[in-house]
Amino acid sequence: MSTAPPPDARLASGPDGSRALRPLLHTVLDALDGGRRARGGPLPAGGPEAVAARMRAAAGDVLPDHGDPDALRVLVHALAEGAADPADPLCAAHLHCPPLAVATAADLAVSALNPSLDSWDQAPAASVLEAMVTGALARATGLADAVVTTGGTESNHLALLLARESRAGAARLVCGANAHHSLPRAAWLLGLPEPVTVPAPSGVLDPAALRDALTGLTGRTERTDLPGPGGARGPLVVAATAGTTDAGLIDPLPEIAALCAEHGARLHVDAAHGGPLLFSDRHRDKLAGLDAADSVTLDLHKLGWQPVAAGLLAVHDPGDLDVLHQHAHYLNAGDDTEAGIPDLLGRSLRTTRRPDVLKIAVTLKTLGRTGLGALVDTVCARAHEFAALVRRHPGFELYAPPAISTVLFRPAHASDAAVAAVRRRLLDQGRAVLGRARPDDRLWLKATLLNPDTRPEDLAALLQLVEGSTSA
Repeated sequence: MSTAPPPDARLASGPDGSRALRPLLHTVLDALDGGRRARGGPLPAGGPEAVAARMRAAAGDVLPDHGDPDALRVLVHALAEGAADPADPLCAAHLHCPPLAVATAADLAVSALNPSLDSWDQAPAASVLEAMVTGALARATGLADAVVTTGGTESNHLALLLARESRAGAARLVCGANAHHSLPRAAWLLGLPEPVTVPAPSGVLDPAALRDALTGLTGRTERTDLPGPGGARGPLVVAATAGTTDAGLIDPLPEIAALCAEHGARLHVDAAHGGPLLFSDRHRDKLAGLDAADSVTLDLHKLGWQPVAAGLLAVHDPGDLDVLHQHAHYLNAGDDTEAGIPDLLGRSLRTTRRPDVLKIAVTLKTLGRTGLGALVDTVCARAHEFAALVRRHPGFELYAPPAISTVLFRPAHASDAAVAAVRRRLLDQGRAVLGRARPDDRLWLKATLLNPDTRPEDLAALLQLVEGSTSA
């Protein structure tokens, strides 16, 4: 005896998909709005225990014997009420952007159609669109090809894998003390030797220290002197950063590229944060030298206003990607490939993967380079405005002028413990979300301004909140 499917188990696509989705979308939008109003700020108040208690009370038994037709409304409301909202101007802790509405709408289409880019017959149109977008973004970076990733961590891992395989398994990472934590972790995961860490005393990789490190290392390993991307390479992989996590600083890329050419080292640039500066005529010169890299990490769910995930790895030599090729008869049979059916298994470390490229394509097509550049210019301008407020205020200290859109500041004469307490107090009250950084021997508050709708009065309010919390 067969059991009929429950009435709420309707499909999101197919002939009745639109009719099934439309009322549910109204439910979701109303619940999002209700949850936001209930939250009343950038973060739920009360700290971890209070948030957990509210969510447990709302969710109840998440695997009941019998379904609850009101579950969508209840859980979306609870999630929104308990969310950190990156669209709130006072939510400025991390490289966590408020996504564009048009990109979010495109993501809905992907969820409804549910293509998977592990074989052409699961994603015919999406595979074409991905090739178009990755090619366009690679060329914008000054490189030749790109693959889509889940973000900076996967891109950096993949970059070191490609470097290792291009040298038949021999590679050693050389990176600054300012490099993202995913790089040394990727070296560990790939079984590479212990990375060489180069000092970054001013927050950026020191070229003189890099020269000393490369001179010492190439004196003990194979030396090649062919300059330029694509030339012969030794086993060393230098990783530079264009947009550090702590302060958004950009390593001196032209000098680093010249040193890599001189010493026959491969160059990878982690531009997960700063890469979208390329869209801005005003700021793109900050990335001079990027086109000299062998590989570049990009991440459009930071300074690109995309829903997570939206990462890419661009490469100078498309042949580097050949090492990703795998064969599975049910996905890329040889006779199918010979018959002209595209083989997608060599475009990712993953098998099943959603076409995150659609939201990127829709954003690029809708806004164009100038539209995205205007958003970049806006948040960079807001950061300079906030830095000016801090500089003029006698009760605060500014770390440095912002390089992109991150501002580090602290209450003047406060201890590190007091700075940490200010941040936690604001979090517990749900009034503001600030990050923390230690670029020197002191703890700093971090405001990462990624919301283009932030107004000057929001910046003043943020500083006033910190001031009030400092004196509390």
